[in-house]
Amino acid sequence: MPAVTLAGRAHITVTGGDAEDFLQGLITCDVISLPEGEARAAALLTPQGKILFDFLVSRAPSGGFLIEAGEEQRDALIKRLAMYRLRAAVEISPLAETETTITWDDAGDGAVDGRFLKAGKRVLRRPGAGGSDEAAAYDALRIAHGIVESGKDFALSDVFPHDVLLDLSGGVSFRKGCFVGQEVVSRMQHRGTARRRPVILRAAAPLPAPGTELIAEGKPVGTLGTVVGRDGLAIVRIDRLADAMHAGVPVLAGEVEVEARLPEWTGLDFADESAEAPTQ
Repeated sequence: MPAVTLAGRAHITVTGGDAEDFLQGLITCDVISLPEGEARAAALLTPQGKILFDFLVSRAPSGGFLIEAGEEQRDALIKRLAMYRLRAAVEISPLAETETTITWDDAGDGAVDGRFLKAGKRVLRRPGAGGSDEAAAYDALRIAHGIVESGKDFALSDVFPHDVLLDLSGGVSFRKGCFVGQEVVSRMQHRGTARRRPVILRAAAPLPAPGTELIAEGKPVGTLGTVVGRDGLAIVRIDRLADAMHAGVPVLAGEVEVEARLPEWTGLDFADESAEAPTQ
């Protein structure tokens, strides 16, 4: 059973009689339908619909909710949540743990990561240390399933939820009603205007550093994110990449030619995504 401890993680509890309604009207995912034992992808957006904070939310064993985010987001996220609290009966508190242990391929403790569950993989996560494997093992797992994360694969305030698959991973509810940025995200959904998506990359040689542009015919189509050897993730303009692939044009990360595929669990298809294809 692989077990990886990730450093630099923040854990925040949201408790109180109004905690569920508070989060339901604020963040992107549906917390009312959130079952015990699942950590669901979610985000808090700007009013313009871009991701201000990304995190996982689960029901805390002692009541209320547990949010896991990057440690660099902790103070600003707590401050933003408190700004929206107003007079609601809600308490927002950081926990001491700055690590998360992740296990997969066998039994383990923790909440099931809903992003991987959508991809058919059972991955558990819990606050605290306890892993013995290198963090690269978790990065390789994310690459294999097309799971992107802020900091490594995209910058906060620079992407919409669709750009990072929150619309398909359970991270956005289009039925629950209003949340911050909901109007923009719903319009993208109904008009089919999402054009940036994560892809899984494979190269014949080691990939260059994260942040390297992907180039086709001298034009950028995306940016390299997480890299483990010859495998990586990138967020791309899916229509431009589809056109390059259909034309047989090589796609380069630096000097390295890459092959790209969409995560199978998403149901997305390059055949439907060229610039000439009708907007869905």
